[in-house]
Amino acid sequence: MGEKVVANGFELADRRHYRRKLQQCLLGLERLLEEKRFDRPRNLMGLEIELNLADSDGMPRMMNEEVLERIASSDFQTELAQFNIEVNIAPHRLSGRVLDRLAEELRIGLGYADRMARDVGAHIVMVGILPTLEAQDLVSANLSRADRYTLLNDRILAMRGEDITIDIQGVEHLLYTSASIAPEAACTSTQMHLQVTPGRFAAVWNAAQAVSGPQVAVGANSPFLFGRELWRETRPLLFQQATDTRPEELRTQGVRPLTWFGERWIDSAADLFAENVRYFPSLLPICDDEDPLRVLDDGGVPSLRELTLHNGTIYRWNRPVYQVVDGVPHLRVENRVMPAGPTVADVIANTAFYYGLVRTLAEAPRPVWHRLPFAAAAANFDAACRDGIGAVLRWPRPRGNGLVEVAAADLVRDELLPLAAAGLDAWGIEAVDRDHYLGIIEERCRRRTNGAEWQAEVFHRMLDRGLDRPAALAAMTRTYREHMLAGDPVHAWPVA
Repeated sequence: MGEKVVANGFELADRRHYRRKLQQCLLGLERLLEEKRFDRPRNLMGLEIELNLADSDGMPRMMNEEVLERIASSDFQTELAQFNIEVNIAPHRLSGRVLDRLAEELRIGLGYADRMARDVGAHIVMVGILPTLEAQDLVSANLSRADRYTLLNDRILAMRGEDITIDIQGVEHLLYTSASIAPEAACTSTQMHLQVTPGRFAAVWNAAQAVSGPQVAVGANSPFLFGRELWRETRPLLFQQATDTRPEELRTQGVRPLTWFGERWIDSAADLFAENVRYFPSLLPICDDEDPLRVLDDGGVPSLRELTLHNGTIYRWNRPVYQVVDGVPHLRVENRVMPAGPTVADVIANTAFYYGLVRTLAEAPRPVWHRLPFAAAAANFDAACRDGIGAVLRWPRPRGNGLVEVAAADLVRDELLPLAAAGLDAWGIEAVDRDHYLGIIEERCRRRTNGAEWQAEVFHRMLDRGLDRPAALAAMTRTYREHMLAGDPVHAWPVA
């Protein structure tokens, strides 16, 4: 949630006024779509990566303000908790050697940030959930000192009306109650943006939803929370539970959670914005003075601030984004399913796989979402989060009708990687970068490994050597960071 808001109370009339403004914003969006006012195709992509701060022993460090002051770059910003920061990569055109350029920018930027952090006793760790986090680290006192985080915490708890329960049954069972949304801060992700035209939006979003399961399966990197081994990618379930405004009675009634995979394929970008308004009450009913319809009547472009603020508090794993840049509106699909890390090479490999695969599937003459039930795509996402590279997914038969059950690693290696390669070719990505980064995904599939598998195996080896759980997790985290800094992709990391 990047909006800067002021933490204060809301009057009873605020929600009604905000609801009216949301309806005006929806009408404004529909007019913009009808009048074809959106930016021309520019094949632009962007990255955001959330990061953890740890000390030399691998334990979380609550000092993002001091670290950001040392970094002194607008590319780095605060995140929810004091052990989080985020790096934003400027938009790039998907073509040529962009993958290698992104890798170089990330290596330089993260290297600089890590050097600045070390000056104040911190180190950057790029991982889906910092393995050494304990319950006492995720409390409201450790939220970042910004009004928007305080307000978000207060509003979610007020709507829920009771403490938040984290209940995850994986390899082990975790049951934990929190008096704040601070557990959400454990979730550090890689967010991939793709600017698209309105005419292509639905196909791109549908394709992104369809591949979310395979994405997570090959990129899982969050197997631990509070000393427990849970799902291979625990982060999505933790995020959903930590932001859940529903008490048990509303969950039983089928009320939708703020963190949501969705429930159907779409036909238009307007579908998602309309669903967000239809299904979710306002979390932050903050209005400005803009009349979006009058702005359109006068030939201008409305900011649709209420709609974008509301949209920013609905945590779809593939989120629609409306933004005005240099007076021209554009639409983006924000893919939020992937964890951070383990290395820059792994992040760019995940990026190459996603952008290539979505391009091919969005343009396929026989769309995958016509053959894959939405419920199966959602089940694939859950299975991939639970089992990672070992997941079994349901996927349309290459020929004929119906679905088959297939090991995620085999599906990615045998069917999806060739499609991703074709998509990167269509973007105009140089073959040397295409082969290098997709080769990293292929090696993970061949070796049946990823960040989550490496973490779990090394943790158990540490236990076998006689370390207790906290010591084993700390030792594994320190070793993880050493390999992260060395830069070799995770499939090449030793486990001895």
